[in-house]
Amino acid sequence: MGKRWANVNRKKAEITTGTAGTLMEHWLALRRVILISVCALAGAFFLVYMLAVDRLMIWIVQPIQQRGIEIIYSALSEALVTKFKVALIAAFIAAGPVILWEAWSFIKPALYEGEKRKAKGLFMIAVLLFLAGVSFCYFAIYTLAIDFFLIQGENLATPMLSIDKYVSFMFGFIVPFGIAFLLPVALYLTTKAGLTDYRMLAGKRKYVLLGIFVLAAILTPPDVVSQVALGVPLYLLYEISIQVARLTTHNHHSRLIEG
Repeated sequence: MGKRWANVNRKKAEITTGTAGTLMEHWLALRRVILISVCALAGAFFLVYMLAVDRLMIWIVQPIQQRGIEIIYSALSEALVTKFKVALIAAFIAAGPVILWEAWSFIKPALYEGEKRKAKGLFMIAVLLFLAGVSFCYFAIYTLAIDFFLIQGENLATPMLSIDKYVSFMFGFIVPFGIAFLLPVALYLTTKAGLTDYRMLAGKRKYVLLGIFVLAAILTPPDVVSQVALGVPLYLLYEISIQVARLTTHNHHSRLIEG
């Protein structure tokens, strides 16, 4: 009897030791990911600030200066702080591949082979959609929005834009478009989780269409061309999302039947 309890206690000790060892391994792996990511970000920030931030600032203010608008700063530290902000955003973009690779190396061991392939594909699609949204906004919508806002104050005052507020406005205007273009990925995940299905999404189509064009009317100059230029791509993304949800639901039901 005593021998049996000794064996049981030894097995418990082995399990406890194994669990503690696994937790320690996870913690060390996570610490490595954080350390490498921080180093990559710091290195990218230093290089961007020393070599490229001035050219980035010229590119950022170009749409305003081309319209003859003066860019000012109202505090001694404002120009420096704004450069830091732009350099940090650029550093995140430059160091992004390293950070994402390290994060992937941490998550990958917990996934099955099929899940790894799906995660890679979904990640690439999400990155491409985000970049497409940002590019679409900058090249097709952003300058139209600038003209619209300038027209609103044309006879009221002389525009002199603070560099910090202008940079904040630019990123605050463009980044949401990149996020909006992630709609198919978001609805794929919610459908996969059982929170939505294509029938529900299709049933809300007319309300979504109305909401999209109301949003387009708010964000763009008051002309039909600009509103359609924004509204049509967003609505097409919603239709793509419905088809993605339909395929996801169909594949899920097929696996249930086969099982």
